[in-house]
Amino acid sequence: MKDENKYALLIDAENVSSKYIEIVTKEAQTLGNVTIRRIYGDWTASAKNSWKDSLLENSLSPIQQYSYTVGKNSSDSAMIIDAMDILYTNDVDGFIIVSSDSDFTKLAMRLRESGKRVIGMGESKTPKPFVRACEQFKTLDVLYKNHHPDQKSSLPERTRKQEIRCVPTEKALPKEQQPKDAQPITNLRAIKDTVISLLDENSDEDGWMYLSELGNMIQKMYSDFDCRNYGFHKFGKLIESFPELQTRKDDSSNGITKIVLVRKREEW
Repeated sequence: MKDENKYALLIDAENVSSKYIEIVTKEAQTLGNVTIRRIYGDWTASAKNSWKDSLLENSLSPIQQYSYTVGKNSSDSAMIIDAMDILYTNDVDGFIIVSSDSDFTKLAMRLRESGKRVIGMGESKTPKPFVRACEQFKTLDVLYKNHHPDQKSSLPERTRKQEIRCVPTEKALPKEQQPKDAQPITNLRAIKDTVISLLDENSDEDGWMYLSELGNMIQKMYSDFDCRNYGFHKFGKLIESFPELQTRKDDSSNGITKIVLVRKREEW
């Protein structure tokens, strides 16, 4: 039996909310054995109190990093230095970098050049260069929203409407400054267009293609792709939601395993 892949989990507490810790740890555990768990921040600041309960519960080692300059995230350099130390002195197969900061783009690229897997986790606001530099990227606020659909407000609908009517319109934020709802980095339309294009280019003479092969191609093209971002728990269910496509299940030679194929419907 092959040993599990070993990962180093590095969390930028200056840039990620503590409310995501459950998602972060769950996703990390599905990847393999997380042998190193470190979280970076200025733990003397009161703003980090929300993280403190999570440290012991999730076996996270806090790394103190003082903020020498106001408004500057001082944890970046400490994480980068530690990541390079781990690369050369520890036997790990990959890194999980939890941050929405583009400053880790070059680090992700360097780690992958050394043959390590790099899984990024951050919010949908994360700049695309960092997202693309990772082999996979988990969009925390989208996963959180789909896992906690009632988090928008705990007030009854009637009360929320009354509250909205009471807000003076002249004090409302401009549209471009209003907080945006969490959305996938790559929208569903782009995914569908790419799926259809891949089928045109890679299907057999009858138009069929293995669903697993299609899924692997999509993941390689979009590191942030996760069918859960679009409300589906399985890639096959996402594909079946596209009216332009059809799927077919075939028994493998052992009569047990189901092989799923997909193609464009003839009428399309």
